[in-house]
Amino acid sequence: MKRRSFIQTSGLASAAMLTPAFLRAGVRPAASSRQGKILVVIQLSGGNDGLNTIIPYGDDIYYSQRPTLSIPPAEVLTLNDYQGLHPALAPLRELYDLGQLAVLNGVGYPEPDRSHFRSMDIWQTGSGSRQNWSTGWLGRYLDHLPRNQHAYHAIEVDDGLSLAMKGAEQRGFAMGDPNRLRRAVRNPLLPESAHAQVHQQHTVSYLYETLTRTSEAADYLYEKSRIYRSRQPYPPGNFGRDLKQVAELITADTDTQVYYLSLTGFDTHARQLGMHQRLLDQYAKGVSAFVKDLKQNRLFEDVIIMTFSEFGRRLAQNGSGGTDHGTANNVTLIGGDLKRAGLLNAPSSLSHLDRGDLIFDVDFRRLYATLLNRWLDAPADQILMNNFEPLDFI
Repeated sequence: MKRRSFIQTSGLASAAMLTPAFLRAGVRPAASSRQGKILVVIQLSGGNDGLNTIIPYGDDIYYSQRPTLSIPPAEVLTLNDYQGLHPALAPLRELYDLGQLAVLNGVGYPEPDRSHFRSMDIWQTGSGSRQNWSTGWLGRYLDHLPRNQHAYHAIEVDDGLSLAMKGAEQRGFAMGDPNRLRRAVRNPLLPESAHAQVHQQHTVSYLYETLTRTSEAADYLYEKSRIYRSRQPYPPGNFGRDLKQVAELITADTDTQVYYLSLTGFDTHARQLGMHQRLLDQYAKGVSAFVKDLKQNRLFEDVIIMTFSEFGRRLAQNGSGGTDHGTANNVTLIGGDLKRAGLLNAPSSLSHLDRGDLIFDVDFRRLYATLLNRWLDAPADQILMNNFEPLDFI
């Protein structure tokens, strides 16, 4: 059998190649040995409008630059006399009041890039704007773990794996649905097709072995997914479903410390008001349900949820009722064990801009360094390949 034929027959080769390296070494998944904290990363893809998320309602410039796109002061969920939450984020207001939600203003990097793909690469790898790295910051975190210690240290709830989760030697595991993954790898045609030619072609042999170990991985995740069934109501849609799945895996004590999810649709160049409100509503209701689920199982203090986007939007609205690609943005952090919460720093200036864009105040790699050092207990300087001063929210 030709290599191309086998790949086309299996339909699983891409998933198999995402198998963590220790599985390819033949280590069988066992009972969970997870210890320590859990990081949940939520990516708002497309460039979320941070100024209409954490709203500078106390600044007249905001309203003058967004005559039809701004959120009226009476609708803003005020946090202080200058900033407040978009009304669609009402489900998260309680977390803010309880000291379980933190907002970091003006996050970005020097010489920002307004391309979705390039800026996302920078955020996912932790590189500088003039560097091109092929490994992600969480992938390099996996590379620094002792070999063969954990079965699934990082899971992306998707059918494909982001650059953030790819290391030089280790990778996260991409899984959209444990039931579907298990059914796919249990298709009897797949191993039979590969086994028929296992001695005739080295590549096919390798794929067959990888497929076998992916099957073991699928069985492990499938069994873990059956341990706990959440009764917490989640909002309809993929995002709510993904968060529910993560909550169930965490509660089942799955051997995972990093979960990665995405919510798409934030490239709001036109007709932004309604679209953005629906997206924020979906995000807030999903995260609120997720937090309630964790609290019911006494797990919230072990989890931090970091939400980011590849860039923010420009201050001024455009002629289509939307906003164009910008630079600096806010990042939110939610957790039951934050040392500092609320608004962590001063808001970005709306009067001092760089060609119409906000100027960043906090390098995003300081955020990564904090999470790596103080939450995941990992050597941030080695993983980020530079020293970045940590922040004090944990």
